[in-house]
Amino acid sequence: MDERRIALLLEYEGTAYAGSQLQANAPTVQGALEEAIFRLTGERTRIAMAGRTDAGVHAKGQVASFRTGKPLPLRAFVEGLNHYLPEDIAVVEAAYVPLSFDVRRRARRRWYRYSIILRPARSPLWRRFAWHLPGPLDLESMARAAPAVEGEHDFAAFTHPAMAGRTVRRVFRCRLWWRGEKVFLDMEANAFLPQQVRRTVGALVEVGRGRLSPQAFEEMVRKGPPGAASWAAPPHGLCLMRIYYDEEIFGHEPEASQDISA
Repeated sequence: MDERRIALLLEYEGTAYAGSQLQANAPTVQGALEEAIFRLTGERTRIAMAGRTDAGVHAKGQVASFRTGKPLPLRAFVEGLNHYLPEDIAVVEAAYVPLSFDVRRRARRRWYRYSIILRPARSPLWRRFAWHLPGPLDLESMARAAPAVEGEHDFAAFTHPAMAGRTVRRVFRCRLWWRGEKVFLDMEANAFLPQQVRRTVGALVEVGRGRLSPQAFEEMVRKGPPGAASWAAPPHGLCLMRIYYDEEIFGHEPEASQDISA
């Protein structure tokens, strides 16, 4: 039977998982999805994901793909996988892609959003999805500093000090904006280093607290030593919002990134 490749648009809450990628002795999004595929199709398959998310990180627009010889309609893959998946993972849409399609290498941009709740009292409703900070923060200074990240830079300062390999990335957009007590940082890049967004948020919070000047933040971006941005924001405030390709894979209308200032 001819094989096909199916792409899946995934949404998940990462609280219960040790990340998106398969691990031997810990629950992962990949592990849950591969088990659901086996229960639906009877096939043992390995999925590929467009973006890697760490333990506790969420996704609204993750993209995965797998090969199958099961002649099911696309709707059956959506409904069937959602039947077998746990409640904190969902397939939003499925689409056919060429057998050779590589969801990671074909991706042109990734969009992450980090969320902060800025108020004295903690928020039970947002406790799994936003970093609670009692404040105050100088949001205007943080918003002015954030665009310094944009462009192509060596981001060794914003990842693990021992990170091996190339640390140059191109950030297309880095904007901090807020509505009331909710503060958001949107970052889009061709790819991200481990903890790059979370360390960027941590450094910007230091700017907001007056412990790091916007000029020092920009200097860290330009030529900071490896691991200089050591203030990694907690993972639960981070969400993978969307993966961009040259052509849209899915018919689902994705959320658009915003260019909003307070």
